[in-house]
Amino acid sequence: MKSFTYERAKSPAEAATAVARTQGAKFIAGGTNLLDLMKLQIETPAHLIDVNGLALDKIEPTSDGGLRIGALVRNTDLAADPRVRQDYALLSRALLAGASGQLRNKATTAGNLLQRTRCPYFYDTNQPCNKRQPGSGCAAIGGITRQHAVIGTSDACIATHPSDMAVAMRALDATVETVRPDAAARRIPIAEFYRLPGDTPQIETVLQPGELITAVALPKPVGGTHVYHKVRDRASYAFALISVGAVVQRDGTGRVALGGVAHMPWRVEAAEAAMPRGAKAVTAQLLAGAKPTHENAFKLPLVERTLGAIMAQARS
Repeated sequence: MKSFTYERAKSPAEAATAVARTQGAKFIAGGTNLLDLMKLQIETPAHLIDVNGLALDKIEPTSDGGLRIGALVRNTDLAADPRVRQDYALLSRALLAGASGQLRNKATTAGNLLQRTRCPYFYDTNQPCNKRQPGSGCAAIGGITRQHAVIGTSDACIATHPSDMAVAMRALDATVETVRPDAAARRIPIAEFYRLPGDTPQIETVLQPGELITAVALPKPVGGTHVYHKVRDRASYAFALISVGAVVQRDGTGRVALGGVAHMPWRVEAAEAAMPRGAKAVTAQLLAGAKPTHENAFKLPLVERTLGAIMAQARS
């Protein structure tokens, strides 16, 4: 690990200003992803800004009947909150499908949204990776691609986003709240928060340098049956081959978001109009334009079967 300096921020605006003014600075909260990347020298921040003392660890009701989740709320606490379990069960189930109990005790809401890909070529510093070293190439293309993306890819990157929580947030139409270094606040719909890889896969979100996530807001509950199915190679502590988060209403309408298939949580709202016609019709639109490899083409029928199981469960 390379040497770095450290400070504790006293306010969100101070934290944002400190990162913006210091080249190579990063925020740190739970550190469940960043510290691993630092040990491998994939991330080499010159300065760390500790945001754990910023009192962003509350879950509070909003004036429109939703919930505001502080950026520092731990995944365990969020999954266990009675309001989340009752009104946003999809979020609770997605959180409990992620990582291990020990990691959920440390991982934060904002950190979960911002965790980086688990592509093995990204983690192997002997391999070229445009996300780790822009312009170096993508070793995954033409490599082992069982875990990789099937849609929204580019010639520069076929990595997937690893977060389970982000899939639920996308289905629930969350809004990411931030503060900029000039102390200005911003609200970013999660549908606009993540970027596809294009030619710049190292730029993963629309956050500006120094911009700090302060909270994630959920709109008022939508009701229906909330289900999160995660298909993986082992029963726990594994990232998704594919995951399907869905909210299904009694009339068969609903919402669907996918994990494990793209560079971001994947949702196509137009495809949801086909839900009353069944999983096949939804999947055809949801994954239209998919470009799987021969090793991960199984993900397309797996999405259809998993969504079909969810819709059958919701009707039972």
